[in-house]
Amino acid sequence: MTTEHQSQDTRPDAYAELAAVGPYGVRPGHALITMVEPHPGHEYAYNRWYEDDHYYAGAMAMPWMYAGRRWVATRELQELRYPEKSAVAQPVTAGCYISTYWVTEGRYDEHMKWTVGINKRLNRDGRVYQDRTHVFTSFQDHEATVYRDGAAGPRDFHALDHPYAGLVLQVIDADGPEQRAELLEWLRSRALSKRLHGSPAAMVTVFRPTPLPGDRMTYVKQVEGVDTRLTLLWFLEADPRTCWERFRGLDAEVAQAGLGRVELVAPFIPTVPGTDRYVGELR
Repeated sequence: MTTEHQSQDTRPDAYAELAAVGPYGVRPGHALITMVEPHPGHEYAYNRWYEDDHYYAGAMAMPWMYAGRRWVATRELQELRYPEKSAVAQPVTAGCYISTYWVTEGRYDEHMKWTVGINKRLNRDGRVYQDRTHVFTSFQDHEATVYRDGAAGPRDFHALDHPYAGLVLQVIDADGPEQRAELLEWLRSRALSKRLHGSPAAMVTVFRPTPLPGDRMTYVKQVEGVDTRLTLLWFLEADPRTCWERFRGLDAEVAQAGLGRVELVAPFIPTVPGTDRYVGELR
């Protein structure tokens, strides 16, 4: 045993105890969805920090966060976003990177204990990149997944590992909690299946945001729309630029149903881990 291990009590026995209790399924009961804008001139440094350190130390190394994927919106993709006046992103092009993570169903509280603790430690140790803005960051609870092909194909728990070619983020605000319940039922039973049919989107996952803990890091603002918002992730088998016509009009569709207002529709493509690909195309 090394001197370092002798001098530090990392409480290894506690791991065996914790592994024996609580849920340990594979369903994505919760998600972390975080859309971030690096400050101008910091794009390369931010990308390297996130890919080389934070994606692992601040996310994947944590208990119960079992899958993750990072996506990017080049300037060309940013300019496809709508509506122009968005309650999520001001301007609507803000937030050129988005990271999506799955957390095991029933393990939100345990994960949050760890994530608050580790992020305080990372911040104290100078391992948090400050020249960035959180545009849309929240933990969210899974509400529904709708599949294009029924029981065939990857499941939602595969979605962040399957090599999907694109992602579309859609954020909808209802007028209140009751209206959100109606909106969710309409999406789940009617609207999403119709949109998925014959499209390059293999599935849509639907989440609702949860409030961040009071002891969260100060650079992350409290979550808005906890009682009224739904977040949809469309997983695409094609680059969104090649099929964007299929994703136009999502705002009009929801408005016509009288169930809410679409505040953001934003396409992304996957990053290539360990590279700076696309960084030069953000502005």
